[in-house]
Amino acid sequence: MKAIKTFLSLFSVMAIILLAACGGAEEKTTEKKNDPKTTDEKTYTVEHAMGTTKIKGTPKRVVILTNEGTEALLAMGVTPVGAVQSFTGNPWYDHIADKMKDVKVVGVESEVNVEAIAALKPDLIIGNKMRQEKIYDQLSAIAPTVFAETLRGDWKENFKLYAKALNKEEKGNEVLQTYESRIANIKEKLGDKKNMKVSMVRFMAGEVRIYHKDTFSGVILNDLGFARPESQNVDDFAERNVTKERIPAMDGDILFYFTYETGDGKSSELEKEWIADPLFKNLEVAKKGEVHKVNDTIWNTAGGVLAANLMLDDIEKIFLKK
Repeated sequence: MKAIKTFLSLFSVMAIILLAACGGAEEKTTEKKNDPKTTDEKTYTVEHAMGTTKIKGTPKRVVILTNEGTEALLAMGVTPVGAVQSFTGNPWYDHIADKMKDVKVVGVESEVNVEAIAALKPDLIIGNKMRQEKIYDQLSAIAPTVFAETLRGDWKENFKLYAKALNKEEKGNEVLQTYESRIANIKEKLGDKKNMKVSMVRFMAGEVRIYHKDTFSGVILNDLGFARPESQNVDDFAERNVTKERIPAMDGDILFYFTYETGDGKSSELEKEWIADPLFKNLEVAKKGEVHKVNDTIWNTAGGVLAANLMLDDIEKIFLKK
């Protein structure tokens, strides 16, 4: 009888241990299911300018190494942990400054600070072959790294790559569709105004350029269906180092100019000198009062989707009087 009681006691203890173990296992399983670190852990492969890169899960700590790339991230709801400094601004362009308050500067596009990037412990780095090819291996040793090929006028091509790298293709498509819908809407409202030949000029310290179609603003004007003066209706970047003898090539039905000012005032001085030149004043577009100064950051330097939409705001104000 005593032996039976002992056996029953041992059986009860074992049953309790077993139940506790099962409960613990169930609790751990539930914890694992609810652990945010275990979600979105699928590995995907991205083809890019430097080859292929495998990325695990949806990146949370992203470092971006181009200005237009920064705008792409912000448009898709991603605030980078690190980014290269804007070409103008301290350290960010005015139109993105409020979204970049806690972002660390990791150099500039042409001179990236690799140590600063490593210190941020990123899980994805996005850069550009044209700007940072030489340090690709160093960056890849820090985190999965994806490079766009170049920085052409058509920002949309790089944007699609960034969306894929971020595992946010659906959100990326939304952003692009919103832009395309807006283009279609403005294009319809412009009507015959699209026949106006749009001329574009940029003033920089020591240099004047006439911009062609393969530029940031040139692509957007083309999206809208605008005509261009014959000498500017070319699928390349720009006519550089323009002399005053080329001022007649700036003529059109409407002219936009933008000035890249870094703070020393030299670009602004050059702008004033050229705008006041008798040859410029003699342009038909100047006589008609259709010369418009626009923001260099928005029409050229920033080069991303946020600037693209702000440029469309300008187009609506000038052509549609909104």
